Amino acid sequence: MKFSRIAAALAASLLFLTPPALAADPVPSARDYPVPPAGWQVPRTEWGDPDLRGMWPLDYLAATPRERPAEIGVRREWTEAEYQERLGQAEQRIGLEAAQDKLGILGMGHWREDGLPLWQTSMIVEPANGRYPELTEEGRRAAAAAKSSWNTEVFDKISDFGPWDRCLSRGMPGSMLTGAYNMGIRVMQSPGLVVIATEMVHESRRVYLDGRAAPPPEVTDYLGYSRGHWEGDTLVIETTNFTPGIGNGPTPNSGQMKVTERITPVGPNQMRYEAWVEDPVMLTEPYKIDIPWQRNPNYEFFEYACHEGNVQIRGYITSTSPRFEALRQARFDAEGQGEQASGPGGAP
Repeated sequence: MKFSRIAAALAASLLFLTPPALAADPVPSARDYPVPPAGWQVPRTEWGDPDLRGMWPLDYLAATPRERPAEIGVRREWTEAEYQERLGQAEQRIGLEAAQDKLGILGMGHWREDGLPLWQTSMIVEPANGRYPELTEEGRRAAAAAKSSWNTEVFDKISDFGPWDRCLSRGMPGSMLTGAYNMGIRVMQSPGLVVIATEMVHESRRVYLDGRAAPPPEVTDYLGYSRGHWEGDTLVIETTNFTPGIGNGPTPNSGQMKVTERITPVGPNQMRYEAWVEDPVMLTEPYKIDIPWQRNPNYEFFEYACHEGNVQIRGYITSTSPRFEALRQARFDAEGQGEQASGPGGAP
């Protein structure tokens, strides 16, 4: 069972020193980026690349909304009063595990990993309102037709379950963003290759740095096909060749989705992660995610046992589908007759 971890508070600063290789856009909030020590330089691997290796869990981002609340408008940073209110709410959620322990309850306080809020108001920073862009007509159709355990109560066939329900993938960019738990990300490197492994679903993205071309369009993967290069100290990743219908966003992705990421070290244990997501079939315009990553060498991956025994999908169908109503009624009648024959507590 996966128990929650209490994330340490984010170090805050009113100033931010911009490393030369950082993308030109300013960070959403300088308070989320501590000033690196004087003289700090990006470490290098044994073969000379910027060293991104380590554990970069996203649990501390769980209190930051993916979309900005509509009433905030285009403001990228909370006011002092707004931040303190959100901080208090986050601290209450973090304390839920201990409170449930005292009551002898095993509840969501033990499952969820809730961190402290960032000063930035949303993970999405473009469009300017910090919200997903409008969908195309095809995007609206696909979003309305998409089914999963989050929006479905009666399950009749395998297509009533989403890819995440079936433990296949969270797709992109969902795999690089927060969930309720299992939010670990590990970066590994070797000459010509960067591997990004995720704790939830235990997927691994291979980013090839050897200049190879993308495969033919018919060659697809849940997480796409990633090719990267260095721009100074920034790893730039271009990912295409996505399997349609997987993405974790406002609508299932099309095969034409493209994700461009920039990962830039900005301090001894911090990186800036930026991702531009474009899907002309589903979205009327691209959107951008911009968040800080913090290294946590003490974090460990837990087993992601999604549905052990592979029985949950069948159980959902047999317990809700109209096709199995007669079977459920027969079981109910048989159990009722058994209770009447034996009496309360099984006594004759």
